[in-house]
Amino acid sequence: MTHIGIVTVRDADYHPNRRLLEAIGAAGHRGCLIHPYRLWPATAARRLSVAADVAVDLPQVVLPRQGAQISDTCLALIRQLQLMGVTLVNSADAVTVARNKYLTQQVLTAAGLPCPDTVFVNAAQGLFQAVERIGGYPVVVKPVSGRQGSGLLRIADAEAARRQALPVLNRRRGLLVQRYHPPHHRQDIRALIIDGELVCAATLTPAENDFRANYHLGGRIRSTDLAADLGRLAIDAAAAVGCDIAGVDLMVDENGRPVVVEVNYSPGFKGLEAASGLDIAGRMIRCALARFSRSGGSGD
Repeated sequence: MTHIGIVTVRDADYHPNRRLLEAIGAAGHRGCLIHPYRLWPATAARRLSVAADVAVDLPQVVLPRQGAQISDTCLALIRQLQLMGVTLVNSADAVTVARNKYLTQQVLTAAGLPCPDTVFVNAAQGLFQAVERIGGYPVVVKPVSGRQGSGLLRIADAEAARRQALPVLNRRRGLLVQRYHPPHHRQDIRALIIDGELVCAATLTPAENDFRANYHLGGRIRSTDLAADLGRLAIDAAAAVGCDIAGVDLMVDENGRPVVVEVNYSPGFKGLEAASGLDIAGRMIRCALARFSRSGGSGD
């Protein structure tokens, strides 16, 4: 029996946690939730350990599931677990890249994969130069990390940039500036990659009067069969970031040009399970067990 942990700040009623715990139990293994603010990395006598206010039985395999808003302190915890020999799905390096939208763009572009034209800015003058560089207004401004479409702004003109974007431009965090593509001129796709395979894909349609294609914001989701080139692009994107499990967001623009918008290391899958009818939680747990086996581990 293998002990599998899920790093999350949510409880067992949260859909991904509930489904993953169900899948762990159905496979005959033991699962637990690890709250990253109740387990603390420590070093003493040239050894790595963890501290907690209750006795801790460390899992053999851990899935970090905090999403893009994972903090530096929690990154320190999952890296500690990795260095202590716990198998991570995904690795600390993959999580570090995927939680930051611009680091993801850097890695994907360096790998030769198509991405949206993007300028990462950390000052007001950079924001207005970025707009000129990518062809003028309207543009999309987004934070480097965020979940479920939060923080995305459609900026129509310079006045809107001063009124909406500049107040949220933080010099230490920065913002991404990208060309705006209206929903009716683009196709939004979420592809789920597990262990180097395309498991399923869905097209996303924004809710009325919203430009953000996100299921949790009321958008519609429909299962789709990806063309071979798009499937290959999603697989390559997950591999470039280093993710064993990834939700890869693709966009096909009005000219039929596909780009990788984002790689999510802890994708939600409620909509994908509903649209596809697949046991996605079960596939994720089988991936974690296979990853553990490949690392030389064995259950009790």
